[in-house]
Amino acid sequence: MSTHAPWEKAFDKVVTPFEEFIHHESTSGLLLMACAILALFLANSALHHGYEHVLHTPIGFNIGDWRLEHSLHHWVNDGLMWLFFFLVGLEIKREVLVGQLSVMRQAMLPIVAAIGGMVVPALLYVVFNLGSEGINGWGVPMATDIAFAVGVLVLLGSRVPKSLLTFLVALAIVDDLGAVAVIAIFYTDTLVWEALIIAAVLVGVLITFNRFGIGRPLPYFLVGTLLWMAFLESGVHATVAGILTAWTIPARSKFDVNLFEEKIGAVSHRLSERRENKVECTLMENEDQRRGVIQTLLDGIHMVETPLQRLEHSLHVPVAFIVVPLFALANAGIPIHLDQIPAVVTNPITLGIMAGLILGKLIGIAGFSLIAVKLGIGEMPEGTNAKHLVGVGLLGGIGFTMSIFIAELGFKGQAESLLLAKTGVLFASVIAGVAGYLWLRMASKPA
Repeated sequence: MSTHAPWEKAFDKVVTPFEEFIHHESTSGLLLMACAILALFLANSALHHGYEHVLHTPIGFNIGDWRLEHSLHHWVNDGLMWLFFFLVGLEIKREVLVGQLSVMRQAMLPIVAAIGGMVVPALLYVVFNLGSEGINGWGVPMATDIAFAVGVLVLLGSRVPKSLLTFLVALAIVDDLGAVAVIAIFYTDTLVWEALIIAAVLVGVLITFNRFGIGRPLPYFLVGTLLWMAFLESGVHATVAGILTAWTIPARSKFDVNLFEEKIGAVSHRLSERRENKVECTLMENEDQRRGVIQTLLDGIHMVETPLQRLEHSLHVPVAFIVVPLFALANAGIPIHLDQIPAVVTNPITLGIMAGLILGKLIGIAGFSLIAVKLGIGEMPEGTNAKHLVGVGLLGGIGFTMSIFIAELGFKGQAESLLLAKTGVLFASVIAGVAGYLWLRMASKPA
């Protein structure tokens, strides 16, 4: 009787990169929810003083006379989120090169839907806040949280077509690109041109790495870190460095795929020939050349996989299960006073964000999509109907991570307005998530 290690089950099922992406995003959504609830508990309990103290703890380092010091909260939002935006950049590049966004006919519907889902919420917010101090928060309701939205859709299982999930992911990735553009262009402090020139030179170095075929991640991360520091001093938000670095990561493999298939067959045959008997033993115990054959297989796999794919695969877990949950812990701690809720939810900032995320996303995503299909600009995802698009429009109103991030930029130094914005994002995300789930559950039948 033979025994098998638990990891051997990994060979029983071939998981596509998209399936792996969905698994990580949906699981991350649940963890994100748990961290948001924990942050709310800490902010509304006797531990709130300790919670605030930890967030504002200064952390820094110095080299000679040069010193870099920020609060823990700032390091999470501007430092760790660099990795988040780096991964977003990798996802955008992959989707444009080989995903749904690579074929214009397929890409048009999620692009139009994403544009509608950004423009209409922003306009609705402006309607509520035109001429007031809160006008700078217009970008907050433009964003969709892909982890939460995908997590809710995955909960519905076979009730919704798989094509709807693909449509939502493509839409959310275009939405992320739009959010990054808004951050870079509109939420920028006074520009420091010397720092921007240094940043431009560093981007040139990264492009040179790409053109020379450097596939190892370390040089990109080293220069990318310098790029982040340059943006930190430039006035442009530092996380944009993550996107720019990601776009320079090579998407070409060193090994031709067809040749790889031939070679792996030959190497596998050699591995079988080396097996002298059926007695099981580990590679460390086996003194013949089987270990060399295994290493050859590993080297070949490493060479056929593009640096972009390899980095995206390796970063999904730390970003989904460490970076984003830490962001939620640091930013979702909103003090809620029941007696003040009526005044909070009727404030123009809160109302604008809630209207933008709930109504604006619904009208923008579903409305623009249906118009695009009617005009022949885009194609309805296979097996879906108008009710499915309405459900996606509702789920698009889950703004959490990116919306809170933009709120931190839009209301920097305005504690009261920031609190109102975060409250609006929290309430709207809960309402949109529940409404989207219930709508799709009622509108769909299990397969």
